Amino acid sequence: MAAARREVTVSALQFACTDDVSTNVATAERLVRSAHAKGANIILIQELFEGYYFCQAQREDFIQRAKPYKGHPTILRMQQLAKELSVVIPVSFFEEANNAHYNSIAIIDADGSDIGLYRKSHIPDGPGYQEKFYFNPGDTGFKVFQTKFAKIGVAICWDQWFPEAARALVLQGAEILFYPTAIGSEPQDDGLDSRDHWKRVMQGHAGANLVPLVASNRIGTEIIETEHGKSKITFYGNTFIAGPTGEIVAAANDKDEDVLVAEFDLDKIKSKRHAWGVFRDRRPELYKVLLTLDGTNPIL
Repeated sequence: MAAARREVTVSALQFACTDDVSTNVATAERLVRSAHAKGANIILIQELFEGYYFCQAQREDFIQRAKPYKGHPTILRMQQLAKELSVVIPVSFFEEANNAHYNSIAIIDADGSDIGLYRKSHIPDGPGYQEKFYFNPGDTGFKVFQTKFAKIGVAICWDQWFPEAARALVLQGAEILFYPTAIGSEPQDDGLDSRDHWKRVMQGHAGANLVPLVASNRIGTEIIETEHGKSKITFYGNTFIAGPTGEIVAAANDKDEDVLVAEFDLDKIKSKRHAWGVFRDRRPELYKVLLTLDGTNPIL
């Protein structure tokens, strides 16, 4: 008797943002519906999709864009949508928590319930990506969420450059990794294009951990007034879905709105992951150096 297949269809959305919340949320909802029509069960929207990527500038007024987690209007709307369509939707938002602020994501299950929160752990700081001005380092730790369709690990943009985060999520049982992002050109260097590097790093996470991976990025050019004049980033899209050996199974370009979908048999992948031996042969007792910053002094 043949074993039952546990199949899931994932989707990644890609679109250009305006700086109007209602317009962007409507776009996200339209594309979620399109993904559902293509059979998607878990649908990833890009990072901070409610508006422009405001971290190009250090402006006090932009901090007012943050809202508390509970009662957040976009999360509530996505809960209604998830319940209507019976899909899982991770929802990225700028969170205010008393005097702290986080780059956060709420995980909405297929019955519309909010099953938990992840706060971005690694916060970048550089020209055009000045997130340390706005966001505290996340305090949730790396979290895995049991949804209707799969156990998923969700991290956010800059987190994707750290293999430790991906490994921690899969160690906790994540069957698929999701990365909402906002990345594009570098205002200080027109010749720097990280898109291929960005993709290869995440393909490595998929291959090293033998899990599918879904990355969603925005497109379009966004101009922000800063204290030094105008700053411009052209976001390069390249949203993609990778399979469990790091192979790209669906990809978008750098210009067009898109809805990617891919189907995976999670039990088949689980069998291959266990047989491959990378989790069997781990040596955690040798990895204590990872608890240091300089390779010698443990962080207590």
